Amino acid sequence: MAKSTFTVAELAQLLGAETVTSDRLIEGIGTLQSANEKQLSFLHNGRYLQQLPGSRAGAVLVRDEHRNDVASIALVVADPYIAYARATALFAEQQAVDPATISPAAQISESAVIAADVAIAANVVIGDGAKIAAGVTVGANSVIGPGCVIGENTRIAANVTLYDGVQVGACCVIHSGAVIGADGFGFANDGGQWLKIYQLGSVKIGDRVEIGAGTTIDRGALEDTVIGDGVILDNQIQVGHNVNIGDNTAIVACTAIAGSTHIGKNCTIAGAVGIAGHLTIADGTHITAMTLVSKSILQPGAYSSGTAMEPHQQWKRNVVRFRQLDELSRRVKCLEKIVKQHTEGQPE
Repeated sequence: MAKSTFTVAELAQLLGAETVTSDRLIEGIGTLQSANEKQLSFLHNGRYLQQLPGSRAGAVLVRDEHRNDVASIALVVADPYIAYARATALFAEQQAVDPATISPAAQISESAVIAADVAIAANVVIGDGAKIAAGVTVGANSVIGPGCVIGENTRIAANVTLYDGVQVGACCVIHSGAVIGADGFGFANDGGQWLKIYQLGSVKIGDRVEIGAGTTIDRGALEDTVIGDGVILDNQIQVGHNVNIGDNTAIVACTAIAGSTHIGKNCTIAGAVGIAGHLTIADGTHITAMTLVSKSILQPGAYSSGTAMEPHQQWKRNVVRFRQLDELSRRVKCLEKIVKQHTEGQPE
């Protein structure tokens, strides 16, 4: 279990804030509006600045320009949001790995290689030849298929399924309901009937990857589906077969990525984005919510599609106008041609 109480002075040291000497005890984290005298808070977004002077928080993470706006103790840091993220790790309750916590209700193949300090909960199934490194925890009812490899200190929640041969790196987190290594969607149409293309690749996941609840990552058809180091995937994302996601890319919930697309490093992809197959997305690309990506993005930058919300009646009128765009384009071209002919016929 993580330590549950810190003095403000300890927090300042642990979070890289300016030194303070206060021995006030902090027992948790809250928002500026809800925090009490025993909680830490933070100001990152300027829209909450008006809440700062009246906050009851025992200490507040702020930038230097806001130190005098804090009613209690200001913990001055370069980036309050980064400091807040580090603070959550201090107060989070992490399950300690205990060599004695391999449940007798788990089914572990005799050929599996399990490190001495692995925690395995009830009803876990671990297949032939699987290798699980030190510090790994596997939640109840999860399935680790034959030949899987799990790196050190990775945490697998309850009800996760790893199909045969999946490789997961060190210090990863896989949340409940994730399915990794299911068959990619590969079929050939043979005279009106669908002929299954068996998926012969697997999935390789790098280090420090977090995979959200209900997310699915398909195994490759011939080569592997690859998730790079430091990638973060939100809940309910679909990653198709042979997709390659570069290091430190972040993808938000309900995005669907079709097969054989290569997404670069340090990209951000917002919610409900659809990405067609066999595309390339450049390093450092940012795609906003509900964008449909139908062609490769070769230059980094921000990309959007779709229309923003508006009152329903206005939206209906705009839909009609959208349907008229092709006809309007033809009429404009015709008018341009007439104007050009008329202009060219005038004497200088």
